[in-house]
Amino acid sequence: MENSYPNLVADTVIENSFSIACLDKEILGSQQICRVNYHRIFLITEGKGNIQIDNTLYPISGDELFLLAKGQIYKFDESTVLSGYEVKFGDYFWEKTPASANNCKAALFNNAVANQYVSLTDTDRAELETLLKVLHTEFKKEDYINKPDVLAAYLKVITIKIANLNNLLTKGQDNHENRLYREFLELVSKNYQTTHEVGDYAALLGITARKLTTLCTKCSGIGAKGIINGQLIAEAKRSLQFSASPVKEIAFQLNFTTPYHFSHFFKKHTNTSPFQYRSDFARIGM
Repeated sequence: MENSYPNLVADTVIENSFSIACLDKEILGSQQICRVNYHRIFLITEGKGNIQIDNTLYPISGDELFLLAKGQIYKFDESTVLSGYEVKFGDYFWEKTPASANNCKAALFNNAVANQYVSLTDTDRAELETLLKVLHTEFKKEDYINKPDVLAAYLKVITIKIANLNNLLTKGQDNHENRLYREFLELVSKNYQTTHEVGDYAALLGITARKLTTLCTKCSGIGAKGIINGQLIAEAKRSLQFSASPVKEIAFQLNFTTPYHFSHFFKKHTNTSPFQYRSDFARIGM
């Protein structure tokens, strides 16, 4: 997709699709706008400034987590200072984690917008900081047989802890319904540009559309159509804000039959037209 913002960059490729960095009063204000190709966990132990994730601005004060999923866009404001840890991991690395952690990853990153920010108590922050320090120490060691598996095991523990902190696993028993729900979220993240129909996803899962809607509402409080629409709106906003693609092209990229259909859909869910949304951000900037 053509980019009208020359300072928008994609993630650089990282070996084995995993890295962790320790931040010690890091000044990040000069950082470019980044489109995330790897999931992110930011543990902020101390800090000041702001981070903008997609179109939402979050103040930074410390004792907090920020979770970003693939495809999202973020930038720190000028003169933002951070201490803590930054973890990046891709699906290739996640496949090394035990299967029992899959519900945590789905809860945290397949619906990242709902779980973008997590405030921490002193105890929670200290516990996560200890775990991340161990992970960072292991990551910095010389390579050895099964090192990625060891790192993945630590990441599993950390994601479980984070999910529990945010009460995301209260319905997270690994039963058949939760497995189907996680599979649905994965399918939406991969196929939203191909189909918007609940029935299509239900067919891929081997259940009825009504069953899928009931299942999603039970697991997340949002129906299947709402989850699909949320994915479409999130990607439409990124494209309007960070690309020079005409609205017509964005409409077709997201598999809308006509630009009018896309504009009507966008306005229904955001109370503004795609043109007005893009114009507003062009005036405000990021």
